[in-house]
Amino acid sequence: MRDMQPQQWRAAYFAELQYAFSQRSQGPVQTVFFGGGTPSLMPADMVADILSEIDRLWGLAPAAEITLEANPVSAPQAHLADLSAAGITRLSLGVQSLDDAALKFLGRTHSAADALAAFRVARQVFSHVSLDLIYARPGQSLAMWRDELARVLAEAPDHVSLYQLTIEPDTPFHRLHAAGRFAVPDEDSAADLYEMTQDMCAAAGLPAYEVSNHARDGHACRHNVASWRGGDYLGIGPGAHGRLSDGQARRATIAVKAPQAWLAQVEAQGRGWAEDKILDDEERRTEMLLLGLRLVEGVALSDIAMGGIQLPADKHLALQQAGILLPSDSHLIASPQGRLVLDHLIAELLPS
Repeated sequence: MRDMQPQQWRAAYFAELQYAFSQRSQGPVQTVFFGGGTPSLMPADMVADILSEIDRLWGLAPAAEITLEANPVSAPQAHLADLSAAGITRLSLGVQSLDDAALKFLGRTHSAADALAAFRVARQVFSHVSLDLIYARPGQSLAMWRDELARVLAEAPDHVSLYQLTIEPDTPFHRLHAAGRFAVPDEDSAADLYEMTQDMCAAAGLPAYEVSNHARDGHACRHNVASWRGGDYLGIGPGAHGRLSDGQARRATIAVKAPQAWLAQVEAQGRGWAEDKILDDEERRTEMLLLGLRLVEGVALSDIAMGGIQLPADKHLALQQAGILLPSDSHLIASPQGRLVLDHLIAELLPS
């Protein structure tokens, strides 16, 4: 983005917003999420312009949740104040760790002190601030994570997103891991870390509402909850994903990932989407359960029925007896143990 002219970037966003409006015009917009990369580097006036265009096209709901992801080193107080004035209502701060050695391993340029200072500043500007951290890192013991998480919770945040480190294919981490340069905790150790995380957060007044997300009452991320519940969302910008419902069909969209390539396609075609496909029945049903069962509330049985999913009664009962599902007359709910093995659970519920 730094290599692009601001007006060129702005025009491309506006063009894609206009195309997205042609695909789904219903409003008003309830949530907006500026994520991916480091959107906190975006000038506040550009954020304001984008939000104004969204409001012009669809209308922004009066109490719309508007989140922006921020890196601690790109979040000085003056810029945060400008972002708040532009319309941002919620900040998601990528702390990642309060261990300086771990931050270096993760490729971050900020220190633990930088992260805490940024959080304290952000709380003075926004009423909703989330701390995002990664755990189950190489060499991390239960005691080490307990101490680090205790430092996080001592700051009394209203929302924390706590993700276990995953090794994605075709990344530097994947190549280093394959070469034996580091090892992540095994499944049993990762499960112990997860269970301790749940207990500590709940005791601090931040119970889980999703596999990796914890919040005080009234501070859950509405944008993400709507997505996990199967709501529609429009993906705007490089690499953005979207989901659109059209009658009985559900479409998955993916934008061109590389910024320069995305920009070139928008300028040539008026949209930067690389993929726009209708999910088949198996994909749609799997996605409904895989996302919905991440939530502590589970998936409404009425939604499951509307989605054409027939749950085998004997399998459903067996999974409850095994402690993988919780009993409920209205929802399909994974237990805390079940949320640890969602892939297995989905395979049991939707046999091929």
